[in-house]
Amino acid sequence: MKVTLFATCLVDMFQSDVGKAVVEVLERLGCEIEFPESQICCGQPSYNSGYVEDTKNAMKRMITTFEDAEYVVSPSGSCAYMFHEYPHIFQGDPIWEPKAKSLAAKTYELTQFIVDVLQIEDVGARLAGRATYHTSCHMTRLLGVKEAPMKLLKNVKGLEFSELSGKERCCGFGGTFSVKMGNISEQMVDEKVCNIEETGADIIIGADAGCLMNIGGRIDRKEKPIKVMHIAEVLNSR
Repeated sequence: MKVTLFATCLVDMFQSDVGKAVVEVLERLGCEIEFPESQICCGQPSYNSGYVEDTKNAMKRMITTFEDAEYVVSPSGSCAYMFHEYPHIFQGDPIWEPKAKSLAAKTYELTQFIVDVLQIEDVGARLAGRATYHTSCHMTRLLGVKEAPMKLLKNVKGLEFSELSGKERCCGFGGTFSVKMGNISEQMVDEKVCNIEETGADIIIGADAGCLMNIGGRIDRKEKPIKVMHIAEVLNSR
């Protein structure tokens, strides 16, 4: 099975180890990985800021970049969901709407792909520690991926799991929201960090680089002894 990796901007620029973990996990599961270097930003930040027409050129480039892919897999529910928005954005366009629909139909978030497409719930991971899991908004509410991460984490050997209080609440990142509404965002992430502490976990796991960057940054500033891990890194632990 050929899988084309949609790495995302944050993974590419700030969390390259997450991208490597995705590749290593999928290769162990029998996938052949391709990485088109022509990929750029999916356009979500500018699109969400209202610059729809200005963002379409970037979207068209991404559609073209992944046009020949068999499956597109991303370590970010938020960015994977953006591809699912493309058909709506190009609705009525005789050339780009069909291409956008094709891309959306073959695009998956990492855990969604492993569980729903590969039909695997135990990747053979092993990690000692007490962990809790942050459910990111776009991945859970919009992309609809809720069970797949938990099915995979349940089978990580040595991992003790605690439910996160208020897990349905946003961490305060929200892309450009954290920039435009910094004071509100800070209060939201403070609440999230407090909830993480209450679980007694020494590891916070998430499936979206943006959320983890936001939560991890606040944990660092508060000097809390909590490790931040992307679920790809957890699944790649041996």
